[in-house]
Amino acid sequence: MGERGIRDSALRRIRPPLHRAAVRAALAAVGLLLLPAPPLVPADTQSLDGVVELAEQGAPATGAGGAVVWFEPDGGAPHAAPRVAAIDTREKRFLPRVTVVSPRSTVAFPNRDPIFHNVFSVSAGNRFDLGRYREGETRSTRFDKPGLVRVYCNVHEQMIAYVMVVESPYHTVADEQGRFRLEGLPPGRGTLVVWHERAGSRRIPITIPAAESARIRLDATLPLDLHHLDKFGRPYGAEGQDGYR
Repeated sequence: MGERGIRDSALRRIRPPLHRAAVRAALAAVGLLLLPAPPLVPADTQSLDGVVELAEQGAPATGAGGAVVWFEPDGGAPHAAPRVAAIDTREKRFLPRVTVVSPRSTVAFPNRDPIFHNVFSVSAGNRFDLGRYREGETRSTRFDKPGLVRVYCNVHEQMIAYVMVVESPYHTVADEQGRFRLEGLPPGRGTLVVWHERAGSRRIPITIPAAESARIRLDATLPLDLHHLDKFGRPYGAEGQDGYR
């Protein structure tokens, strides 16, 4: 074998290991690219405690319970997942009186009374009419548009409930003493929104975490919604209603 043959034979013996090494390196690089990215470390979340107080003509008033409180971060909030809630009709009342849900949530209205009810609303964007139904039946509706929904019974004028549809997932309803707690809040600036049936809405700039618990005073300038029209736009007691009270 001449000098050139010896050189070619030596190169053939050397190239395979170099080739295999290159392949292994390439596969390793591809493997690194295919590995899932490390999970993002979530930002520390915070909670906010507070109390809502009502004042009427400058004097403390009772009835702060049922205030809806939610937080809107300046950078935007993730969309809240829809859920299923229930509002009972019992003893000619809606229980609970105030409910907060996210858009696309469904609210059921089980009839717990030994009489007929007809649950309806004419609130823009979330109008519905469940028709007349008896004890033991449940009818439901879905709320898609954010905002306040006033819910009535077409049989009993005194029955009223409020459904607040809120896009932010950071929401709650204050207890009978007006106390509330919001959890899982992202740190940073935002707006605390408070609504009460006697005071309407109030927007308060806030930074999370807050230095202290929130104390929110609302002026009760609105009357209770005691009188309204039926689903046909007529006063209650009109012909055709008395048969199923």
